[in-house]
Amino acid sequence: MAKVKTTFFCQNCGAQYAKWQGQCNACKEWNTIVEEVIQKEDKTDWKQQSSSTTKRASKPLTLKEIDGGEESRILTLDFELNRVLGGGIVPGSLILLGGEPGIGKSTLLLQVALNLPLKVLYVSGEESQKQIKMRAERINPKNDHCYILTETKTQNIFKQIEDLEPDLVVVDSIQTLHSDYIESSAGSISQIKECTAELIKFAKETSTPVILVGHITKDGTIAGPKILEHMVDTVLQFEGDRNYVFRILRANKNRFGSTNELGIYEMQGTGLREVSNPSEILISKKDEELSGNAVAVTMEGLRPLLIEIQALVSTAVYGTPQRSATGFNAKRLNMLLAVLEKRAGFRLGAKDVFLNVTGGITVDDPAIDLAVIAAILSSNEDVALPKDYCFAAEVGLSGEIRPIQRVEQRILEAEKLGYSTIFVSKYNTISLKDTGIKIQLLSKIEDLVGFLV
Repeated sequence: MAKVKTTFFCQNCGAQYAKWQGQCNACKEWNTIVEEVIQKEDKTDWKQQSSSTTKRASKPLTLKEIDGGEESRILTLDFELNRVLGGGIVPGSLILLGGEPGIGKSTLLLQVALNLPLKVLYVSGEESQKQIKMRAERINPKNDHCYILTETKTQNIFKQIEDLEPDLVVVDSIQTLHSDYIESSAGSISQIKECTAELIKFAKETSTPVILVGHITKDGTIAGPKILEHMVDTVLQFEGDRNYVFRILRANKNRFGSTNELGIYEMQGTGLREVSNPSEILISKKDEELSGNAVAVTMEGLRPLLIEIQALVSTAVYGTPQRSATGFNAKRLNMLLAVLEKRAGFRLGAKDVFLNVTGGITVDDPAIDLAVIAAILSSNEDVALPKDYCFAAEVGLSGEIRPIQRVEQRILEAEKLGYSTIFVSKYNTISLKDTGIKIQLLSKIEDLVGFLV
């Protein structure tokens, strides 16, 4: 009998040690190192039991000999997912989807599986078949070839895959799987690595795409070793706020496309609805004009969005004024207030300032600086801005209005949604002609104050 071989892994970062120690040298966390059995049994490869698979050629080729033609992608009926993946699912790819509990990961993938006109195997290690059927009935399935399997042992999963020969495999989730070749518990570092490696081998040798669901830690990172994200081809992040119905799908890594795209969904009782024009739902509908509201044109990846910035400026009740920002960087808010006080002469040092980005989203684009300034000025002077005004520019420390990227895309999006005037930097190069929207050029913050106050 072979001697049992063990080693020590950090459960936080995956670092490996020869013996136990209290603190991990890599991530500096305490009491996260545990002992795991890594001795593998004698095993036969799953593909040796199947006669339908063929070995990939191991002969080295020059670049000229390699076929460089584009591989056909699998187009789902979810256009937002196709956009984020770069045009569809690549055969033989491994996709990892992460997100907070209850955000809608399982709903999204079950919806894709039930609407895809292909043979799909949905493997669940967290829910029973009856639970999945209850969710599927709300989604209104269109695919009669979606098979549900509740199993956590990879050897049994591969037996079903060999019999079924699906065109797509969905695993929910990778942390629930375990292999007989590793003696540690499911969800451990070594089990996640081994199960992922087996799925990668299957995907590459059969050109069958595999989608994995990954749990996340309290820090928002995908649970398990960091090597998990290096092993897969695409890492998707599904995020949002439970208090809002909107969900955002981003690509943190994509070997077959850009990571600049994002998809937006609305959570409903019948599943996730794709939002093709998010600007209309991020801007609140009002019967009358109110002070403190300004519309900014931002970019999420390659998609222009119009969002509403709300500001409230009031006299401070206590000695120290409050500065609060929701969906916006609080330090950048303090910087913009200092610019307003220094360059435009507004005394805001004794006033409370509250800022909110509507829709429950967080924006890091510096191009919304001008809209933030406009909203603060509007609330401070209690003067409502015209509802057909929008803003797209960055504000510098000296009060200059700085140019931004893709300004023409932002202008066209604002024009499409019916805005009459957009305020941008004078230093942006704009080649648009005969537009239906007035482009107001500004060089410094004092110019904006002259227009609004």
